[in-house]
Amino acid sequence: MIPPPSTPRFLALLYLLPVIPLLGPLPEKLKSSPSAHGVLLDRHGKELTHFPREDYFRHKPASLEEIPDHLIRATLAAEDKRFFDHPGIDYLASARALYKNTNNNRVTSGASTITQQLIKISTPKKKRTPSKKLSEIMLARRLETRWSKDQILTAYLNRLDYGSHRQGCAEAARYFFKKPLTDLSLAEAALLAALPQAPSRLNPRRNPQAALERRNWILDRLAFEFDYPSSQVEIAKSEPLQLANLRAKNPIPHLSNRFSEGAQLSIDSDLQRKTHDILGEELSKLNQKNVQHGAIVVIENATGEILAFHGSSDFESSNSGQVNGALSQRSAGSTLKPFTYALAFQNQGLYPGTIIADIPTDYQTEEGLDAPKNFDRRHHGPVSIRNALGGSLNVSAMRMLNQLGGPEPLHTLLNKLDLNLSLETAEYGLGLTIGNAEVSLLSLTNAYATIARLGEHFPPSLIHGSETNSIYPLSPEACFLITHILSDNQARAGAFGNDSILRLPFRCAVKTGTSSDFRDNWCLGFTGNFTVGVWVGNFDNTPMAGISGVTGAGPIFHRTMLALHQEQEPTFPSMPNSLTRISVDERTGHFYPIPPKKGTPYHKLELCPKERLPLPVTNQDYHRDKRALLSLDYAEWFQSDDNIRSHAFALSDSRPLTNLSLKFLTPLPGATYYLDPELPGNTGQLKLGANLKNVIWASNSLKISGEQVTLTPGIHQLKLTHPETRQTILCEFTVEEL
Repeated sequence: MIPPPSTPRFLALLYLLPVIPLLGPLPEKLKSSPSAHGVLLDRHGKELTHFPREDYFRHKPASLEEIPDHLIRATLAAEDKRFFDHPGIDYLASARALYKNTNNNRVTSGASTITQQLIKISTPKKKRTPSKKLSEIMLARRLETRWSKDQILTAYLNRLDYGSHRQGCAEAARYFFKKPLTDLSLAEAALLAALPQAPSRLNPRRNPQAALERRNWILDRLAFEFDYPSSQVEIAKSEPLQLANLRAKNPIPHLSNRFSEGAQLSIDSDLQRKTHDILGEELSKLNQKNVQHGAIVVIENATGEILAFHGSSDFESSNSGQVNGALSQRSAGSTLKPFTYALAFQNQGLYPGTIIADIPTDYQTEEGLDAPKNFDRRHHGPVSIRNALGGSLNVSAMRMLNQLGGPEPLHTLLNKLDLNLSLETAEYGLGLTIGNAEVSLLSLTNAYATIARLGEHFPPSLIHGSETNSIYPLSPEACFLITHILSDNQARAGAFGNDSILRLPFRCAVKTGTSSDFRDNWCLGFTGNFTVGVWVGNFDNTPMAGISGVTGAGPIFHRTMLALHQEQEPTFPSMPNSLTRISVDERTGHFYPIPPKKGTPYHKLELCPKERLPLPVTNQDYHRDKRALLSLDYAEWFQSDDNIRSHAFALSDSRPLTNLSLKFLTPLPGATYYLDPELPGNTGQLKLGANLKNVIWASNSLKISGEQVTLTPGIHQLKLTHPETRQTILCEFTVEEL
């Protein structure tokens, strides 16, 4: 027989009974908020895409201040109308539920408060037993003594399961309505409040009628329990169910795996979606021309940040959709020609009006003689650099690269621009300028952005606000002259017509390119604000059916540029003060010291460096009938069917070409010379040498006497000028002591 407890101990236990539930810890899950799903943000802080949690739920936290009163009251009306009045257990509701369930011999009514439900979803799931229910009641009382009602309500609304793997009211509002909580209407708030009771059965996408019935019941409860005006409730009940479009495809599928969650990318999500639509729509128009794939890159010039990036038009397509066309190495076509001419402007003192010979020319290669052809299979005779680049003439570009000393200068420049050419210079030969190298769309677009920035080069960035270091591989003058040519619709007209897709309602520099057999085509260009690059082709390298850069990539480029400048006024790079406008004869490239009379034939205004004016116009430039004289180098062309300008030119048996190929022999560009102090009589003298006579030598860092230069340790630059042609080239070399 167990003895009865002593009276004092029994009374103490009796007094402690109400306190016992308040002692002890709270559930572990309540000690921390639910973890948010990982996200990648765009440049404006908008969510681009997400990384699901291990339980596959998506969650976005919300503070009480962010949760609208409509949603709070709708939730209270649906789940716990006396929440602010009870201590965690609603005794009235419990008594009512017990009475109903007893009379019906089954559970037909529940009485769990919001506090009890919060405990339930914060503790491990177990079989429902009386002891588990008692434990939840005790924990609910304990929670009410330690947390405020606002804390409990906030935690509850952040932990509720709203269906479709969405946890918390903020994520539910984004998923179902694509809205922040503060923008929810009364009807939308009531619908969200309806879902936690049965998230699957009441899913408005699968069972809209059931969801609406539950929503309207909650709206009626708001009128009854919280005195909402009946007119307001009726308007809300009549509101149709308008769910957000489920277009939840990842807008950056080629980029997502490259970044950890929480990163803020440089991508503009609105532009990314616009350009995705543009790419898909334009490619669909080219299906019958065997065009399957395309890629787009958009760069903000000032920062180098990538605003839009598409490696393909449909990442989920079984037809190579996951291939990243923006990073794939593809044949460059004519897109490298601007860099050849930029070197000519920078290193040889030429200008857009300089005349080059677009005439039949053979080059010796390892495979034998190579005779380049233009796209139109014609030769154009004497052409200005402006028209040669504007018309994308192959023969002129190769002659210009040959005049620069071969492919080495261009190869070096392209690697400085991070185009990362995979072969040695000799393997490309002069064909480098017309596109026998492979480059990626991203690196090529950024190289064009360097021209737009007038020579300032830095890597493109996918991280918003990142900083980088700049180099200046090209001069501002050379870049602006290229920019001026590429934005000259008239210079393009001969090859592309006056109404091509390359024309925009604002000033825009643009260049197209097409590889051999129509396997790749490109369209790249820029305003002062943005640079856009587009590639179109087939990932399996099959040829397209006669699609060029104008007809393939051009329309995509055009629409993208228009989209970029819908809300931002287009700007254009500013002309450097070191350039000036001069009057020239466009047939010879020589300038008029005194501008001729208005209406003078072949007179044209052209841009030129102030310190490198071309030769002046003289009577020796012309035949007695005022036609411009050509050297005998043009004889074959002059007598061919390609010559449609006999009225403007005449042959001369004595006139030399004015574009002489001036080269350094000593010192060699890029070389290092060593001074040995132990050699007797070593005065550091070096004899200068060039391939032409009567040249002028100059240096800002070295003493020159005649054709002798006195070397001193350091990095030096020499300038070599031909007095007749005004051609100027530069040479940088290093002197070190042993």
